[in-house]
Amino acid sequence: MADDRPTQVTEDGLARAAARIGDRWTLLVVESLLPGARRFGELSEALPGIAPNILAKRLRQLEQTGLVVSTPYHERPVRLEYQLTALGTELAGALRLLATWGARADGFDAAPRHRTCGSPLEVRHWCPTCEVPVDDPDDEGVTWA
Repeated sequence: MADDRPTQVTEDGLARAAARIGDRWTLLVVESLLPGARRFGELSEALPGIAPNILAKRLRQLEQTGLVVSTPYHERPVRLEYQLTALGTELAGALRLLATWGARADGFDAAPRHRTCGSPLEVRHWCPTCEVPVDDPDDEGVTWA
């Protein structure tokens, strides 16, 4: 009998991730914070087209989900600087994968390339204990717990 556990956990994990991320502006805010802390005005400039109320709302949501932390840099009026938490920084790899996928879906060759030979790089699952690649994450030997 087939075990539905990997699919279930993956779907649940994807739903939880989507609930934290929300929408495209949220992803773009996170991407804008990857280089380091920024103030509201700097984020607004880095994200042309985002309304100030939407940016403020997304920053509050990201703080509530533990992806961003704000630090006051001015007391009156209160002005904040925003930066990613460790959990938020972990999104960097996923954002690169999504960006590559999005570009490829629109017909662009966006795959990162190996500097030495020029070949496109591939993402693979890797077991750091056994030091072996796992080419099929749906293999019976893989659990998603």
